[in-house]
Parts: sequence; C-alpha cells; structure tokens
Amino acid sequence: MREAGGTPFVCDLESASEEEVAGALDSSVDAVVFAAGAGPGSGPERKWTVDYGAAVKLIAAAEASRTDRYVMLSSIGADPDRPGEDVFAEYLRAKGRADAELMASGLDYTIVRPTFMSDDPGTGRVHIADHVDEDTRVSRADVAAVLASTLHHRETVRRTFEVAPGDVPVEEAVASVGSPA
Repeated sequence: MREAGGTPFVCDLESASEEEVAGALDSSVDAVVFAAGAGPGSGPERKWTVDYGAAVKLIAAAEASRTDRYVMLSSIGADPDRPGEDVFAEYLRAKGRADAELMASGLDYTIVRPTFMSDDPGTGRVHIADHVDEDTRVSRADVAAVLASTLHHRETVRRTFEVAPGDVPVEEAVASVGSPA
C-alpha cells in the first residue's frame, strides 16, 4: 500500500465507534477502500457485524470526514433479498445491503464484485463486465490490483461491476469500465 502512495490504517471496525473511524480519516485522505470480511469460517452474526456493519460504519466515517471516494470489495451474487437460510445466503444479503447503502450514500463509490477468490498468484489479467461467469476463481492479488486501479479511473465512479480471471491487463480492463463493449 505504501508503494502505491497510500497510508495503511489498521482498525477493528467491529468494535470502533463511527467517531473513532472518522477520526482516522483526516483531510489528507482522498479515498477509502473497504476490503474487510468476516471470513469463510464465521457464522451469520459476523456476516452482519463485518460484511454489513463495518462497511456501513466506514461509509458514515467517510461522509463525516468528507472523504468522497469509497471503493467496496463486495461479492458476485450480493443481493439484499437473496433467498436461502444458509450462512452463504446471509453473507450475500449482508454484502448486498452494504452495497445498497453505499449506492444511496451520495459518495463517489465503486463496487467491485469478484467471483470466488483464490490464493493463487496473480496473473495481472482479468475480465470485467456487468456480469461474468460465476463458476471461476480469480486470484486475490488480481482483485487487489483491480481495487487499486479503480482509484485512478474516474469512469468507475458510481459503477458496480464483476471481476473474473481473463486475458485483459488489469489497468486496461478497469479503464474500459463504462465504455461500450
């Protein structure tokens, strides 16, 4: 993050207050990237306290500190009305609700919805579209590169898109968001 010009800030978004989080966002902060998650081993309660609650707390902090740019790492299939009673359905509802609150916030948002992520090495190449093949795995490294790249591309503002493995270099794929296919 430092190599990219950012300043990392570590915070327990579950337990910190909105004021504490907003206090970390001073006037020098240009953007926030929400990439936290409860993790695959957590139960439905944590999906709501992290995947929804922490994301919304950061939205409020960004608004309070006048940090207009917010990039959200979401999930393919995120939907506040997702049917199902299993933990994964709870996760997709929590992510979908957080996405909806971000879209309604007035912030300059970008919502990135990757397919299932793997720990494989990044390829530097992705496929970005409104909808991609859900039955693929994209590397976390490539998703991180997409998140970082969105910060430099205004055409991603107020856009939601999906990410899968592909053949297009990350910068080129992100730059094409919002362009006719």
